[in-house]
Amino acid sequence: MTTGRLDRTRGPSAGLSAGKVLAVVSVVPALVLAGWLLAGLPLLLLGWFRPLAAVPLGLSAAALLCRYGLRRLPETVPATAWQVTGVIAVALASGVLNGLFRSEQLIVRRDPATYAQYGLWLAGHGSLPVPFQEQAFGGLDPALHFDSVGFYGFDGAVVPQFMPGAPMLHAVGAWLGDVAGLLLVPPVLGAAAVLVFAGVVARLVGARWAPLAALVFAVSLPILYTSRTTFSEIPSLILLFGGLALLYDAEARLRSGAVASPSEPSGTGPAAIRSARAGAALAGLVFGLAVMVRIDGLRDVLPVLVYAGLLIAVRRAGNRDAGRLGVPLLSGLAVGAGLGFAAAYLLSRPYLKYLSGSLIPLLAICGAVVVLTVAVAALAPRLAAPLRRAARMPRLPEIAGGLVVLVGAAFAARPWLQTVIRPPATVEDRLTADFIAGVQRVNGLPIDGSRLYYENSAYWVIWYVGLPAALLATFAAALLARRLVRGTAPEWLLPLAVIAWTTVTTLYRPGITPDQPWAARRLVPVVIPGLILLAVWGLDRARERARRSGYGPRARRGLATAGAVLLLVPVAFVSGGTAFTPIERGERAAVEALCAALPARASVLVVERVTAARFTQLVRSSCGLPAARVTLYRTNVPRKSDVTRLAARIRAAGRVPVLLAAEARQVSGYGTPVHIMNLRVRQDERSLVDPPNGTWSLAADVWMVVPREDPRT
Repeated sequence: MTTGRLDRTRGPSAGLSAGKVLAVVSVVPALVLAGWLLAGLPLLLLGWFRPLAAVPLGLSAAALLCRYGLRRLPETVPATAWQVTGVIAVALASGVLNGLFRSEQLIVRRDPATYAQYGLWLAGHGSLPVPFQEQAFGGLDPALHFDSVGFYGFDGAVVPQFMPGAPMLHAVGAWLGDVAGLLLVPPVLGAAAVLVFAGVVARLVGARWAPLAALVFAVSLPILYTSRTTFSEIPSLILLFGGLALLYDAEARLRSGAVASPSEPSGTGPAAIRSARAGAALAGLVFGLAVMVRIDGLRDVLPVLVYAGLLIAVRRAGNRDAGRLGVPLLSGLAVGAGLGFAAAYLLSRPYLKYLSGSLIPLLAICGAVVVLTVAVAALAPRLAAPLRRAARMPRLPEIAGGLVVLVGAAFAARPWLQTVIRPPATVEDRLTADFIAGVQRVNGLPIDGSRLYYENSAYWVIWYVGLPAALLATFAAALLARRLVRGTAPEWLLPLAVIAWTTVTTLYRPGITPDQPWAARRLVPVVIPGLILLAVWGLDRARERARRSGYGPRARRGLATAGAVLLLVPVAFVSGGTAFTPIERGERAAVEALCAALPARASVLVVERVTAARFTQLVRSSCGLPAARVTLYRTNVPRKSDVTRLAARIRAAGRVPVLLAAEARQVSGYGTPVHIMNLRVRQDERSLVDPPNGTWSLAADVWMVVPREDPRT
C-alpha cells in the first residue's frame, strides 16, 4: 500500500551510506528494547531475572531482531552526512543535558519513584511478587500491613502497581551502577527516542528536516521531563515510532528493486518478499510490546490492528502485492500484545482491577474493532467495488480535510463549551479531589476538587509544541487526510491514523491528575512527536509550494528558516523555566544515609501515615530490609500495645525492631529518637491553568527509634 516517498528509494550503494546509517540507528533502539523485553519477561516469570541469565539472553534476542530487522535494508532515507551528524548531535546533547539535570525521585510519592523502587527490586531479587517476609516479624499479625502507595497487597504478597516493561529496562542501569546507574537510564532512553523520532521524520518528510524536528522534539518540556526520571512514556514512544519506521522499511523492501538478489531482477522476488514479511512481523511485534510497557499502549496500537486488517482485505480483494504484509504484521502484533497481556495478568493484576473503569471499555472497543476488522477482511471481495464507488464521491477529500480542521477547532473551543468534572465516588477519587483542591488553593483558583481541567487539554499541547506548530500540524493533517482519500500519500495512512486516534482520545480524556508538568507525560508517547512530525511535513509542503510558485532558492531558504524559528522558539521559551533546574536532587544521598542508619538485621515498622506511604517499599528495595506499616487509628497513631507486641515478636525472631515516623514525638514514647533523614529539595511545580515555570520546595523527615525492650516480656 506504499508509494509516494518510497518511490524515491535507491538501489544499494557501495558501502554504508549516510542515509543507511540514519535508517539503522533510528530502528536499533526499538529492536534492542523489544529483544530485551522478549528475553526478560520469561525470566521474570520464572524468577530468574538476574544478570547472569538476562544479559546474554537479552543481548542474543536483541542481536537476532536486529539481524532480521536490518537485513536487506534498502535506501529508505536519502540523507547527507551533515544531516545524519545533526541528528546524532542532537541525540547526544539530549542525553548529556538530561543526564546532568536528571531527577533523583526515589521516595515514593508519585509514579517515578514507584518505577524506581520496582526496578531496584527487580535488579536485586529478579522475581515477583515482593514477599511479605512475615517471618522477619514473627509471622502475620492483624496490626501488620505490607502494602503502600504504588504497591498492592495481593494474594499474600506485594504486587507493584505498573506494567513490568519499564522496570526491566531500569534494572539494567542498577546492575551496571546501582542507584546512580538506574537514574541514568532515562536520559539514555531519551537520547534513543530522539534518534527513533528523527528516523521517522527522515522517512516520511525528508532527512533535511530531521535535525530540526529532533531539536524541537528534544527541547519540548514533556520530553525533557520524562527523559530525566523513571517514567514509562519514553520507552513506549521508542516502540511505537520504532514500529512505524520498521513497517516503512518493510514496505520499502517490498516495493524497491534494491532488495533483489542477483538472480532476482525484480524487487518483488521471493527473497524480497520474505525479507519484507519478516520486517512487517518485527514491526508488529515492536508495536505489540508497547502494551508490556504501558497498558495504554493497547489503545495506541489499535490503528495498527485496523491497518493489518485493511492489508488483508486488500489482498483478498485481488491486490496480492499490496496486501502481502497484512498477515505477518497482524501476527507480530498479536504476539507482542499477547505477551503484554500475559505480563499484565500474571504480574499486575491488582493494577488491572484498579483501572477496570477505563480498561473494560477499552477492551470492549478492542473487541469491536477486531470483529469489524475480521468482517471487512472476510467480505473484502464483495465490498471492493462499492468502496471504490464511495471513494469517488464528489468533494469527499475536501470533506475529510474539513473534518480534521473541525475537530481541532472543537478542542480549541472546548473550554467555552464544557467544564469536565468527576464527583468523587471512590476513595481514590476523594484523595484526588483533595489533592486538586489543595493545588487550587496554592494557585489562587476557585476551590472545586471535582474539576479535572480536561477541557484545557488542547492548550496543554499548544504550551508544549507552540501555537505555530499546533496550527501547522492541524492543517497538515487536513491536507494529508485529503490526499489519502484521493489515494495518494499512502505511506502516511498508518502514521496519520496512529497520531490522529491517540491525539483525539488522549485530549478528550487524558486520564491523569491535571497538574503540570505532571499531566504533560500523557502527551509524550504519540501526541508531542506526532504533532511535531506533522508540523515539519507542513513546513516542507509550504517550501515546496513556494518552489512551484516560482520563488527562488533564497526565498525558500528564508521561508524554511522562519518556519524553523517559529517551531523552535515557543517550545524553548516554555521549557526554559524548568529545563536547567534539577528536581529532587539529593534524594539518593538521603536514602543511602537512611539505609546506612538502619541496623543490619532490622525489621522496620512504620508507625506514621506519610512515612508508611513513602518509605515502606523503599526500605525493602533500596535498603534490602523487611518493612511493614502498623495499623493506625483515627488519631493517626497506632496502639502502643500493638507496637510493643510486634517489637517483642521481632526480637523473638532474632531480629532488631526499628520504628520509623515523620516526627520525633511520634516515636519518642518507645525510646530515644534519631533523626536519620532531613531532606530539603525542589520538586515539580503543580500548575492547573498555566505551563510550569518553576519548582516547589519539598521536605522529608524520618525519625528512627529502636524500641526499648519491655521488661514484662
